[in-house]
Amino acid sequence: MFVLLLVALLGSCIVPLSARYVGKGAGFIVALLPFGLAAAFVAYAPVVERGWVRGEGIAWAPSLGLDLTLRLDGFSFLFCLLITGIGGLVAVYAGGYLTDKPRAERSRFFTLILLFMTAMLGTVLADNMLLLIVFWEATSILSFLLIGFDSRSARSRRAAIMALQVTAGGGLALVAAAAMIAQVTGNWSLAAVAGNAPQIVASPYGVPIILCVMIAAFTKSAQFPFHFWLPNAMQAPTPASAFLHSATMVKLGIYLLARFEPVIAATWWGRTTLITVACVTMAVASVQALRAESFKSALAYSTMASLGILVLLVGLDGPAATVAMIGFLLAHAIYKAALFFCAGSVLHATGTGTLRSLGGLARKLPMTAIACTGASLSMAGIPPFLGFISKEFLFEAQLESSWELIPLAIAVLVNAVMVGVAGVVTLRPFFLKPVKPVKVEHPESVSLFMPPLLLALAGLTISLDPDWITRVAIRPAVAAVYGRAVPVDVSVWHGWTPMLGLSLIVVAIGAAIVRWWRSIHAFLRDAYLIEEIGLERLWETTVRGLLRVSAAVTGWVEHGDLRRYVVTTAVALVALVLWSLAVAGAAIRWPVVDALRPAEALVALIGVGGAVAAVRARNLLTTMVAVGITGFAVAITFMVNGAPDLAITQFTVEALLVVLLTALLLAVPLDAARSRRPRQRAGDAAIATAFAAVMFVAMVDMTGAGHPTPAADWFGRMSYVAGKGLNVVNVILVDFRGFDTLGETTVIAVAALLGASLLGARKTEPQPRRAVHYSFAAASGPLFWLLIVASVLILWRGHDQPGGGFVGGLVAALAFAVFALARGVRSAETRLRARPTTLVAIGLLLAVLSGLPGMIAGGPFLSQLWWEPPAGVPLPKLGTTIAFDLGVFLVVLGAVLTFLFGLRREGAR
Repeated sequence: MFVLLLVALLGSCIVPLSARYVGKGAGFIVALLPFGLAAAFVAYAPVVERGWVRGEGIAWAPSLGLDLTLRLDGFSFLFCLLITGIGGLVAVYAGGYLTDKPRAERSRFFTLILLFMTAMLGTVLADNMLLLIVFWEATSILSFLLIGFDSRSARSRRAAIMALQVTAGGGLALVAAAAMIAQVTGNWSLAAVAGNAPQIVASPYGVPIILCVMIAAFTKSAQFPFHFWLPNAMQAPTPASAFLHSATMVKLGIYLLARFEPVIAATWWGRTTLITVACVTMAVASVQALRAESFKSALAYSTMASLGILVLLVGLDGPAATVAMIGFLLAHAIYKAALFFCAGSVLHATGTGTLRSLGGLARKLPMTAIACTGASLSMAGIPPFLGFISKEFLFEAQLESSWELIPLAIAVLVNAVMVGVAGVVTLRPFFLKPVKPVKVEHPESVSLFMPPLLLALAGLTISLDPDWITRVAIRPAVAAVYGRAVPVDVSVWHGWTPMLGLSLIVVAIGAAIVRWWRSIHAFLRDAYLIEEIGLERLWETTVRGLLRVSAAVTGWVEHGDLRRYVVTTAVALVALVLWSLAVAGAAIRWPVVDALRPAEALVALIGVGGAVAAVRARNLLTTMVAVGITGFAVAITFMVNGAPDLAITQFTVEALLVVLLTALLLAVPLDAARSRRPRQRAGDAAIATAFAAVMFVAMVDMTGAGHPTPAADWFGRMSYVAGKGLNVVNVILVDFRGFDTLGETTVIAVAALLGASLLGARKTEPQPRRAVHYSFAAASGPLFWLLIVASVLILWRGHDQPGGGFVGGLVAALAFAVFALARGVRSAETRLRARPTTLVAIGLLLAVLSGLPGMIAGGPFLSQLWWEPPAGVPLPKLGTTIAFDLGVFLVVLGAVLTFLFGLRREGAR
């Protein structure tokens, strides 16, 4: 399964490139990936059919509970078939639907839709809840990108932001639920939730866990009061609507509720809450579906009602409810995806999706009309389509449950509305006479009518020959959700039963809605109260209020005055330390003073002198020299106290800082008038003195404390045994604490990207090159290569001797800084031969990839692998650590050069 996810991820990035070179047939080529994945999952059918569960796991960070564990049971298998099967049809359909779009735009859509498919597969296969959350949030982000695919449309941008706000908020609730479950049960396994249901409910976190799970599910599946984002999401291209908002993503909330059903059912209020929310959602969605004017809006609101039915079935008790939930989930995914395809074909052909403006399209779009008719019959629950069987399951579950008749009555009315909607979206566009002639601009093509036709045919053939799908998908899915095997009878005729009577009532009411749809629609459109009480307005008003509050707070906190920032930080730190000392009541621990070391004392005095001179100086050049003296004094102190890595880094930073500041000296005045009055300077001196005193006392106390050394001793012993390195500091950074270093490297990379956006190249007049001394210009070339060679040596030797990727990157950046100072930024950029941000991207990718071999070999991520030559062979040892260090080297080099080149350009302007 890991291989399938990796194939899906890589294929999502590579296969869509074909759309840049292939015309109308691009959809068929792209569809090979999801169809191939579907075939691979079908190969697991014998395992799932027997009721077995297949699991795979890779240790990532076991101490944190983060293991990459996947689990395939009957329920996730059903989702995988839907995701890949419908995903393939979406790719075929999109190839025809987006024919008029530029090829680059089509390629981007295919990439997003396939990445979304991958995220969906990861969500339903993930057993570790942290891994599930990653994929869950990926679906929200990719949905945002697909809804806002037409970035030029204000409506698309608004809908995308709204969808992201709602679903990402639910994702945060899921994070909280997972953290509390791990706190209670001690593990992150989703499969273990059912077995630990009593323990979870009995814990103090029981109620918050269930509420957070419900919020996550309700936001994802568009349940009241979070339902309003789904109709707005119809701004997405129709292929995305068919995939995301009918067949897959909106079903994730149902998937989550079904997995947590044992926990929800263990409380007295859990099922009641689900059924209440479901009934309210169904009622709201039904009214809005009757008010809808466009083809896609009517389908969107009917989807909301269907999702409410699924939540209702999760809330009902008894095995019949689980059978009904699985059956309806399958039927709805098939017929609703087909109807969205048909809606897209109508919109593509006529340029309008308003139902009142359409009519008589059956002659011009005959295959689409046939597909729409079949899908609508299934949606209406007309035999012998699969939708009829799922409706019978639904009524049977409600009659056999312990609940009263109110949910049943609501379900009957809602299903009647769905019959009406199914009739209207088929009769109005295709078979009724239009108000005025409808012009068809694009005739239907194979790629446009084949996917809905196949889905409509699937809804018929599954009901007539349900043996295979029942054995490998429906029955195992029911068993996985309910916890044990349950008899499942998928057949069209069950005799004269109460369920059949209810189905007849539903069809009769639905037929009446179709007959008087115009009057009902006009009446509800005139009911302005429905718009006034809509939660969409409340949501947007709340968001605007929060934005105003955040802007006010930001204006108060982010005032842009560096001096106030420093004062606030210093005062807060002093107050915190003094308060801690007062509460603890601890005395200062004084160190044992050894014999005075004159050389080190002299270095310290020089450093103090540099600091005092920097404070007293009125000239920027003098200040820079004084600060440099202090920095070099600190570096020498590091060196003589056994920290050569720190010393080399400090020396490099000081030299680089001098070069950077020298470049800016040409653009800023060296002398400036005092900007602080005597009283303000007195206050500054008081704060600085207090801060210095606190830091001095803290350092004295830390020096006087007895430092235990077990960790230091362990790292010293294991440095070569476990990390194959003699430089303990470097081994800690790239091996023992490699994940921390990767995080810090990522921060540097993000800072570089932000710097590039702020200091990026602009169109300016060519600046004359500033004259520099001939000797400096002549020496800059040899000095450049000397520093580059030194940086490579420092990088290479870092694992056994002082050095490493970070300091090596700083030395390389120093080489380019000196060269840019001597010969100009353009010459340095030409010599670099790549954009600094490109180096950052390559370096970060190298750092991440270096951790994969160890994980593939069975260790945690960033476990380094080494090869040592046999004795007597004059070859160096090689390891994945070199790639990691090289990645850090490139990120640091690219980040420093991003700021160097940007600041030099700003100075020249």
